[in-house]
Amino acid sequence: MTGSITATSTPTISPGVTFVIPHKGREHFLRETLKGIDALSGTTAREVILVTQNQALEPDTLIAAGSTPLKVLHADERLTISALRNHGVTKSTHTHLAFLDADIVLSSNWLSMLLPMLDNDDVALVSAMQVNGPEAPPLEQIRTALSNATVNAAVDFLPGRNLLMHRETFDAVAGFPEHLVTCEDYYFTDRVAALGTLWYSSEASYVHLGEDKRLNEMFKKEIWRGQSNLLSLKGRRIEPGEWPSFVVPFWVSSLLILSVVLTMAGETSTALIALVLGALPFVAYVTRLYFLAQRRIGIHHIIAFYGYYFPARAWGTLVGAFRSLGRDLHNK
Repeated sequence: MTGSITATSTPTISPGVTFVIPHKGREHFLRETLKGIDALSGTTAREVILVTQNQALEPDTLIAAGSTPLKVLHADERLTISALRNHGVTKSTHTHLAFLDADIVLSSNWLSMLLPMLDNDDVALVSAMQVNGPEAPPLEQIRTALSNATVNAAVDFLPGRNLLMHRETFDAVAGFPEHLVTCEDYYFTDRVAALGTLWYSSEASYVHLGEDKRLNEMFKKEIWRGQSNLLSLKGRRIEPGEWPSFVVPFWVSSLLILSVVLTMAGETSTALIALVLGALPFVAYVTRLYFLAQRRIGIHHIIAFYGYYFPARAWGTLVGAFRSLGRDLHNK
């Protein structure tokens, strides 16, 4: 598997669940993910398709899946995470597909609780709720609180960390969008939502081992995550609730920068207006998250989070836009 995906023969499909895991780099998290799958309760047949961009895997990783059948596929480093997932599906042999990131530990009841939910004809995709790991720092607690803003309800979007669906549903939307480097889960779950409900459940849970722990690390990741923001809008509907996530980072960052420039230019009154206009949505987001987290996270941590998050998202989106424009000009 080098550079592109080639057609393969269709394997025989039998009842059960195939876990597809794209992977690159860290293996200590991956081993915990594999152990968690093997420890799932119930007798449902299962297998793991691991699509790794590492040239080789450590022996301890290969045995971490225990009694769960494990297939390892090696992939070119240039391929997107969507391409890895799609390729893994071509090698799967079960009627249901579970997509996990390589740093996720599922609760033992994940499969036994979520699988029956797909018996409801209205449900197209299910996901468990995120919980904090042991001794989670404030940043991880913030991320978890944001993930659980809406629980036990139909949602407009589900992150790609833990997804469970019928194989037919995956085929109906033609898999994950391989042209997107990031935001592929927005695009994918939006297309699935046209076929049925996206259900976010508290009946099972997961811990995100690779969750952001430090603000400087998050800042770098958010720049990377934001690079496909605009590109992910093409070819899909945009829910009203999504617009703030695109607009607010630019609104806050640009107005706060403008207030500094105006202050330096001696335009104090105009600078104050820009500062207030930029601070209003910032304060609204901070207040919302403070109560969403049930006031268990210090408000100074939340202020610091958005102080890093908004500029990183805005910058990442701009970087992605310029790169996309450069590719378009190069291809003309």
